[in-house]
Amino acid sequence: MEYKWTVLSNTTLGSLLAALDGTIVLISLPVIFKGLGVDPFAPSSFPILIWLLLGYGVVTATLLVTVGRLSDMWGRARMYNLGFAIFSTGSILLFIEPFQGTTGAWLLVGLRLIQAFGAAFLFANSAALLTDAFPPSERGKAMGINQIAFIGGSMVGLIAGGILAGIPDIHLGSFVLPTWRLIFLVSVPVGVAGTLWAYARLREISTRRAGQKVDFVGNITFAAGLTLVLISITYGLLPYGSSSTGWSSPYVIAGMVAGIGLLLTFLFIETRVPDPMFRLELFRVRSFAAGNIGAFMGSIARGGMMLLLVLWFQGIWLPLHGYSFSSIPLWAGVALMPMILGFLVAGPLSGWLSDRQGPRTLTTLGLALASGTFFLLALLPINFAYWQMGVLLFAQGCGMGMFAAPNAASVMNSVPPENRGAASGMLATLQNSGQQLSMAIFFTIVILSLSTDLGSAASAALHGAQIGPPDQGLLSGAIAANPTGALFGAFLGENPMSGLLAALSSTPGWVPLTPAQSAAVLAPRFFANAVAPAFSSALGSAFIFAGVVTAAGAVVSSQRGARYVHGESPGPAPRAPTVAAPGKAPPPSSRAPEAMMSPDLRENER
Repeated sequence: MEYKWTVLSNTTLGSLLAALDGTIVLISLPVIFKGLGVDPFAPSSFPILIWLLLGYGVVTATLLVTVGRLSDMWGRARMYNLGFAIFSTGSILLFIEPFQGTTGAWLLVGLRLIQAFGAAFLFANSAALLTDAFPPSERGKAMGINQIAFIGGSMVGLIAGGILAGIPDIHLGSFVLPTWRLIFLVSVPVGVAGTLWAYARLREISTRRAGQKVDFVGNITFAAGLTLVLISITYGLLPYGSSSTGWSSPYVIAGMVAGIGLLLTFLFIETRVPDPMFRLELFRVRSFAAGNIGAFMGSIARGGMMLLLVLWFQGIWLPLHGYSFSSIPLWAGVALMPMILGFLVAGPLSGWLSDRQGPRTLTTLGLALASGTFFLLALLPINFAYWQMGVLLFAQGCGMGMFAAPNAASVMNSVPPENRGAASGMLATLQNSGQQLSMAIFFTIVILSLSTDLGSAASAALHGAQIGPPDQGLLSGAIAANPTGALFGAFLGENPMSGLLAALSSTPGWVPLTPAQSAAVLAPRFFANAVAPAFSSALGSAFIFAGVVTAAGAVVSSQRGARYVHGESPGPAPRAPTVAAPGKAPPPSSRAPEAMMSPDLRENER
């Protein structure tokens, strides 16, 4: 096999696994909590749930630029291989984790962070390895396939998580393999095989500048600043005092201020050190700046969208249509399949076209299409007809596919060979940070909306179940007092009413419910009906926000300028080399594109 195809196949496998494991937990949390024996509605479980959801992204986003820069210095293949080994080790430890209860859940969080540490090496180096191995005329196609793995892997994770969560415990004689372990087992054999393959076949072909030094101050400042910001965002989603969110917590505020201050300090440091962690002047290149900013905006919209769709299907739509709680993760994954189908259709095709026509039109139209689907999603009723959702999901996948591959190729083409690792890390950092920020924004929008509307919606649902005063007031008050619990209940596809009934049974003034009333409030449809009106307004606001952000990303993407490859004359496609006569030097146009420096960066630098 030609080396470039070895690089493409292995990095695609690595990106697929790393992205898949970032979201496979998202849809299978009900099975994981149940398998570990953790009460998802206990207040002590909320931090576990948040860290299982967001911890993976916090670690990868924090490390990506640092890992990319170190890879430029020490070798991209070497660092990529090390990352694959760390990732596979974390996957094995997750599968064999021995504890139950809260201890087991927190250990899962810690092992996920180890897995994420390895994933950062894979994310940071995949695009750089491809750029090293493929000529400019084929990079769009290669990036298209790889970006399917990177972004499509997060969608596959949702589907795989739903399918695996629907498999019952496997009995092998006296040994029982719990369902939740299957969720972590899926990446073990593939990860181990990929690691061995990478060490056996990948080699160093990158351009490295001699005598480079590690920017310790810049690395530490950037990592500390981004970590503080992302951790503060994570804890901003947890209740604080009487507030339904933690954004008023002095610790969250202090963490955000300190983190932003450190990131601003990092920008100052990078302009003063001889070997900076990242060359900020690359943002003067239009294709690099527009590509990174557009990717960041797209990630802000896409990360929260995945969360809202899981909430919508697992918490409301599937229960309203009579699906049992045990089968909901599986069918939620199946329901999201049109999105990945759209991405599979548009991703490779747009990468191939961008090699010939340039990235600007494809990336701009892709984000514009995605923006339009967000606005249409905001118009859907809470209990929609599935064909309507399926069409919009397919269009959304096509839009993101049209953007991802041409954009990644455009960014990587625009930087010098010795900076590709750091550039790849910066692009991946902005994408991962955007997804983390997106989840925080969308969680906050939903929680605040529930805080306002949940009480009246719950009262109406209780009235429909023939529950009158005083029980109606006590139950609706208990539901409205814990919007975070209602959110996580919907997210986990579970009905928290049995716990509320048990807690209220000893409350003064409580009148025991009749068997018919108890059956009504414990039915799968009851809680979905109770939260649906409040969720409806939250979904509309969140999707409109996503549509606006994506539309702004489309405008930014349209400003990237003409097709640009560092060191190559701009144009729609590279020309074939001219063969020189014997004994004569080749004309300038036939030299290797990477050797032809472009001091003024022509029209792509402003």
